Amino acid sequence: MTSRLDNECSLVQMNGTGVHGKSLNGSGVKGKGVGHGNNIHHVSVKGSLYPAKAKSRRQRWEVKPSEMANNTLNPIRAIVDGMKLTPNPDKPMIALSIGDPTVFGNMPTDTAVLQAMKDAIDSQIYNGYAPSVGYLKSRHAVANFYTCPEAPLEAEDVILTSGCSQAIDLAISVLCNPGDNILVPCPGFSLYKTLAVSMGIEVKLYNLLPEKSWEVDLQHLESLIDEKTSCLIVTNPSNPCGSVFSKEHLQKILKVASRHCVPILADEIYSNMVFPGCSSPSVASLSSDVPILSCGGLAKRWLVPGWRMGWILIHDRNDIFGSKIRQGLVKLSQRILGACSIIQGALESILNNTPQSFYNDTIHFLKTNSEICFNELRTVPGLNPIMPSGAMYLMVGINLDRFPGFKSDVDFTERLVTEQSVFCLPASAFEYPNFFRIVVTVPEEMMVEACVRIKEFCQRYYCSVSHDSAYLDQ
Repeated sequence: MTSRLDNECSLVQMNGTGVHGKSLNGSGVKGKGVGHGNNIHHVSVKGSLYPAKAKSRRQRWEVKPSEMANNTLNPIRAIVDGMKLTPNPDKPMIALSIGDPTVFGNMPTDTAVLQAMKDAIDSQIYNGYAPSVGYLKSRHAVANFYTCPEAPLEAEDVILTSGCSQAIDLAISVLCNPGDNILVPCPGFSLYKTLAVSMGIEVKLYNLLPEKSWEVDLQHLESLIDEKTSCLIVTNPSNPCGSVFSKEHLQKILKVASRHCVPILADEIYSNMVFPGCSSPSVASLSSDVPILSCGGLAKRWLVPGWRMGWILIHDRNDIFGSKIRQGLVKLSQRILGACSIIQGALESILNNTPQSFYNDTIHFLKTNSEICFNELRTVPGLNPIMPSGAMYLMVGINLDRFPGFKSDVDFTERLVTEQSVFCLPASAFEYPNFFRIVVTVPEEMMVEACVRIKEFCQRYYCSVSHDSAYLDQ
């Protein structure tokens, strides 16, 4: 019987002294190399037959980073790494820039969360590889925790990920191709752009309106949509704004997505972290026809960002995603071996046994600190703080006309570090200049002290007549 290899190539006979090749048309060619007209040669190397390209040897070393690596840029790192951050040695540093609630040790997670982890470790049954999409039991626990009549969930609708960041990565990857574009809030979390641009996906920024507590400029959003738009990202509650969209506003966003048949990636890592008097329904609970991939995780609400446990909740509508998007997410999850198995083992207990008092205490602390910061800074001429309604952040506008000594928000915040040892993140990192972001997770006394220093700094440089006005008066 003639093998497939024989049919596709040639019949080869070894005689110990060389290689005799017999072509398919019956003509024989004898020699160490047999040409076949396609620049491929069969060469004998110690009695073996190897296909090799002629002149394939490189003349010198030249190892270059991939296009994906070259196209990967974190805007926050790009700006912060370029700043000259030399604190005043006479004042202890107060960092209001880090979105990690654990930094100062004043916001520990609940003992029930820690006990769940201890039990998972002691059981010794979560030491191996988990399925790439997560243990079925753990996915079932997440589905039960978030299901509601308006947006029911089952275990098959949940994919566990290595933090919410990987969930966002998978969601963008499954929905978008190179050359597509996605709609991203401005100001918004910088990771969206970092991931998209590295994949060859265009980022279109839609405006949020500070004068309307950071609601979406719906007209601007709709004007950006075209046939290449493959995803709308909605962040609620918001990083960096601390804003929370009302039910009515979310419904208006959904109408835009519905009119143009654009699926939504809902970044809901701060889900339920809203101040009393506000409500934060999930986007999916309001959608009748727009399919949604909701990304969340343990990081912020349970105050364990380093544990890297996230998830995607697949809210299909009218079978628009169908099996292909689900299968795509499964395939993408197999690129790495999923979320930490120990955390997965603890997940059911964490979700079911964390007391409501823990959530309430966290929200109370964040609201109190936000009110302290807002009330102190709103009395400072030249600053315009915007009171948040949730999450862990507060944005402050800078009227640079009243601070002619500074060229930008980066310049302003850099000098604030140098003179007052207070570090706030310039909002240029979120592509929104002339603002800075404050993280409100620091201890209360540090928040008070930081506000005193910011006020002192502003009083030193504030000019009651704008630079432009002074120029016109000359």
